[in-house]
Amino acid sequence: MFEKLQRKWKVNGIDLVLILTTFALGGSICGIAGRKIMELTGIEKGVTWIITYIIILSIIWPLCVLLTSIPLGQFTFFKKYIYKIFNRFKGKDFDNKIQAATPIPEETLRSALPEKKGDATNHITTLAIFASGAGSNAKKIIGYFENNPTVKIALIVCNKPGAGVLQIAKAHHIETLIIERERFFNGDGYCPVLKQQQVSLIILAGFLWKIPSALLKEWPASIINIHPALLPKYGGKGMYGAKVHEAVIANKEKESGISIHYVDDIYDNGEIISQVRCQVTETDTPQMLAEKIHALEHQHYPAVIEEVIKAKNTLNKSMVHQ
Repeated sequence: MFEKLQRKWKVNGIDLVLILTTFALGGSICGIAGRKIMELTGIEKGVTWIITYIIILSIIWPLCVLLTSIPLGQFTFFKKYIYKIFNRFKGKDFDNKIQAATPIPEETLRSALPEKKGDATNHITTLAIFASGAGSNAKKIIGYFENNPTVKIALIVCNKPGAGVLQIAKAHHIETLIIERERFFNGDGYCPVLKQQQVSLIILAGFLWKIPSALLKEWPASIINIHPALLPKYGGKGMYGAKVHEAVIANKEKESGISIHYVDDIYDNGEIISQVRCQVTETDTPQMLAEKIHALEHQHYPAVIEEVIKAKNTLNKSMVHQ
């Protein structure tokens, strides 16, 4: 049973013990607090008391568990866990099922397809690549699809005017868009510009800003990110680049890797498409681990993007011929 939970939650043995301990302690604290609150209500024991007690427990349980998780170092896990429960009550399924590779679940792809049916025979998938830095992943993606007649990289989007990725775009004659914070987060998110370019898939390649709701709404299940660790571990706000590798080394992990996933409104939380692992040795430094991770990114990210495109196009064609 414990091995099953480890696989489901993607945690090691120590973290699993701490998670189960948090559940137990949080539940006990919740029960005690619930009874104290019931004493204050003055309701006599009976059906009304039981119903009220259950409602109170349902309300305070998340808070009790979150507070308990802080000293046990499991706050990030329980924040995501409670968020998923909350969204399931709203009818959304945020259960991240780790897949070794594609194909992508059909229902996920279907949600991203246009409602109108048309001729998909000569369909071209148009990509926009978002990047903030040197652009090594962007360069690999551009090179990978350079001679592909069905994939067009229409735009490089960047939030830093001096970033190296802009030179890569220039060398490959790809249009660039420099974005500014206010319009991106509080305005239209540059959706009109992306629509004008007929972008159907957004690829994040070292892009450090969080994706705003405007983009998530217009491109559901069509924004892909790569993270330099095995999510859900070492993800979240502030966990990027060298910070991730330093944390992995500091915690003496035996393995790390890359996670390619869809983007939602929480950092590094969206449905995982593919994960690739590598060993972490006792002699590895953060820089050495970074080199291993970069090699995995360059090797696998473009290929996974291609598989996502193929799966979407296959489903689109099947819908056209229905």
